[in-house]
Order: sequence, then C-alpha cells, then structure tokens
Amino acid sequence: MKPILTLIIAGIMTTSTVLAQEQPQTHVFKLEDCLNYAYTHQTNLQNAKLDEEIAKSKVKETIAIGLPQVDGTVSFQHFINTPVFPFSNPAYGLYSILNEEGVKDGSGQTVDIPADVPPTMNISFQPKNILTGTIQVSQLLFDGTYLMGLKAAGVYRELSSKNVKRTEIDTRIAVSKAYYNVIVYNAFQNTLESTIDRLKETLKQTDALNKSGMVEKIDLDRLQVLLNNAETQKRNLDRMSELNTNLLKFQMGMPIGEQLTVNEKLEDMKLDATLPVLEGVKVENRIEYSMLQTQKQLLEYDLKRYKLAYVPSVGAYASFGQTGQNDAFYDTFKKFFPTNIVGVNFTIPIWSSGQRKQRINQAKFNLNKTVNDMTQLKNSLELDLKANAITFQNNKDQVENQRKNMDLASEVVRVSKIKYSQGVGSSLEVTTAESDLRTSQNNYYTAVYDAILAWIDLQKAMGNFN
Repeated sequence: MKPILTLIIAGIMTTSTVLAQEQPQTHVFKLEDCLNYAYTHQTNLQNAKLDEEIAKSKVKETIAIGLPQVDGTVSFQHFINTPVFPFSNPAYGLYSILNEEGVKDGSGQTVDIPADVPPTMNISFQPKNILTGTIQVSQLLFDGTYLMGLKAAGVYRELSSKNVKRTEIDTRIAVSKAYYNVIVYNAFQNTLESTIDRLKETLKQTDALNKSGMVEKIDLDRLQVLLNNAETQKRNLDRMSELNTNLLKFQMGMPIGEQLTVNEKLEDMKLDATLPVLEGVKVENRIEYSMLQTQKQLLEYDLKRYKLAYVPSVGAYASFGQTGQNDAFYDTFKKFFPTNIVGVNFTIPIWSSGQRKQRINQAKFNLNKTVNDMTQLKNSLELDLKANAITFQNNKDQVENQRKNMDLASEVVRVSKIKYSQGVGSSLEVTTAESDLRTSQNNYYTAVYDAILAWIDLQKAMGNFN
C-alpha cells in the first residue's frame, strides 16, 4: 500500500501546484503602479526600445566600416584538362635547316625530317593541382561620405531615443485615460447603488401605504419603473466597468486573464481648479517638434554626404598568400610559394552623368520639405495648446455646473419625498425628481471624465509629459 499512497499524495501535490500556477495573478494598482507596469510590459514601448538597440547596433556597424577589414580565402583547383599552348618544335626546325643546307648523314644521304617529328608541339605550364591561401587586409584612409555617415549615425541613434520617449508619453496618456475611465465608472456605480437602495426603501414605504389604501397602485408602479430602469443601468455599468478594466489592462500590456483592481476613488482625486499659465510655454519643447528637428539634422548630414561624393577617397590594402602547385595531389601540400602585396588605391570621381548632382538636389528638396513641416507643426502645436486650454476650462465649468445641478436635484428629491409623506405632494412629483436626479448624475460623471481627459491633453500640449 505504501507505494500506492505515495503515488496518490504525489499526484495530489502535483495537481495542487498546477492549479496554483493556473490561478490568475491579482494586482491592486494605483495610477503610478499602472504606468510603471506599462513602461515594462507595453508592446509598443518594448518595440521602441528594441528599435533603439537596433540603432545603437547600426552606429557600431557604421563605425566598423572605417576600421581594418581582414578576410581570409582558401581555394583548391584541380584541372581535369590542363590548358596547353602550341609552340614551334625546335627539333623540326633543326632538321629543316639541315635539309635545306644539304647536310649528309653517315650514309651519304641528305638529312630528311623524320616523320615522327611534328612542326609544332603542345606544351602545358599549368600543374593539375593548385592550393592557394590568402589573407587580405584593407584600411580606409579617407572618405568624406564615411565621415558624414559617422555623424549621421549618432543623430540616428538620438532620433531612436526620442522615439522611445514619445512612445512612453503616448503610453502614459493612453494608460491614464483608461485608468480614470475605470475610476469614474466605479464612482458612478457606487452612486447608482445608493440610488437603487433609496428607491427600494421608497418603494417599500409606498407599498405599505398602498396596502393601507393611502396611495394608489399607479404610484407604486411609477416607482417600480424607476427602480427597474436603475437596476438595468447598474447591470450595464457593471459590464462596461469590466470592459473598461480590460481596456486598461490592454493599454498596460497586462494579460487580459489577470485580475486588476484600481486602488483609488474619484473623491480622492483633486482636479486643478485653475487654468495653468500658458505664457512662456514653448511648443518647441514638445517631443514631436524635437524629433522633427533631429530629422532635419539628419537630412543636413545627408546633403553634405552627397556633396562630399565629389571628393576622392583613399584606402590601403595588403595581401599575403601562399600557393602550392603540383601535378600529384599529395605533393601539392608539400611546398608553397609566397605571394605578398601591399598597396594604396585612390578613387577619384570623374563623371557620373549627373547622378551625384541629382542626389544633391533631392537631398535639398527633402530638407526644404522638413523645414516647411517644422513651421506647420509649430503652428499646429500652438493651436493645440490654446484649443486644449479652452476645452479644459469649458469642461471644468461644466463639472461645476453639473455638480450644482446634481446637488439641487438631490434636494428636490428630499423635499418631494417629505411633501409626499405628509400628503401635500404627488407621487408623480417624486418620480420626476428621482428621474431628474439620475439624469443629473449621468451628466455629472460624464462631465468629470471629459474634464479629466481635457486636463491630460492640456498637460501633453504644454509639454509637461516630456
């Protein structure tokens, strides 16, 4: 039985471990916690950081172009048919001279050209096997385009760093808006719960009055309609609240299956009641404008690079090689002959049929376009700043107005219920007051959320997130 019990216990423990691992992780976060999580896990931000690493690697690659380059080559060739060259046969020539001079042989006969001596003979100077090993070293001594490329590479890395910063800002804004959306919905849910409790209490009192014959059935029905609508709205809010929480997790880069609870309430937030001073705010401090400035600098280096294409470039090289050759395969590896070379080469641009000139023209046009884009962007950012300031002021005033309306609607509900309980008011007056209160609550929380969004957009427009 012991082995069986051991297996059962081990199985139970393993199952418990697996179930524990499958349990979704629970997070209780404030806004800063959400932002810190997003800075680590948000996919767009991770990709921006990877792009920055790629840019750093690209800079190192560009620098390496001007450093010594060393290559090694090993080749082996076996000639199935070695190349041959036809040459005049010296024996044939000698016999021809003897014949022409009438020279006699030992028997007294004129020397004739033997039939086995051809006028030409094929000679091969190529051994069948050749083994060559070479090490080549090259060094760029001067190239104007390379020097500009080095400067441009550094600016390119700076541009990638700024792109990370811009992505961080976009992430912060998206997470903040999603976070405050959850906060506002939670507050609205709590208010609606209070409304439902109040309606239930009023309905209970009205039901008792109806049973005693003091109020009509229609008064009870009106309240029931209000309660039904409030409960339906509450269920809708519950579902939307879950959706909003999932949206927040998505903006943070958190798996949707994990549990997230925000740890702040709307009443804990303090929305600045005064409009920030806009004088002195420089839109040039916005990351978007800074990135365009860096882009302009890149294009300026690009233009200089094309202009320097007219300047000669200088490079040095050295080649050290050993060659073994023989008709016999194994003898090819026994003796090697060195071939060592050093030299300098000059590349002088002479005529490109106008290619270099057109590249320069294109670079100028692209630079001019970027200058125009900078002017347009500056105007756009200034307009965005003023528009967001006005929108925030309007939304802030709307929050104050809707708060007053909600307070007044609450007071109307209180007074109408007192009047109704004392027999000097109608049930219609009570239900109308309840309906108006819920409408004012909807308007208030909508205004609060709009004001929060406007405040976030204003901070971005002022460059406070940089």
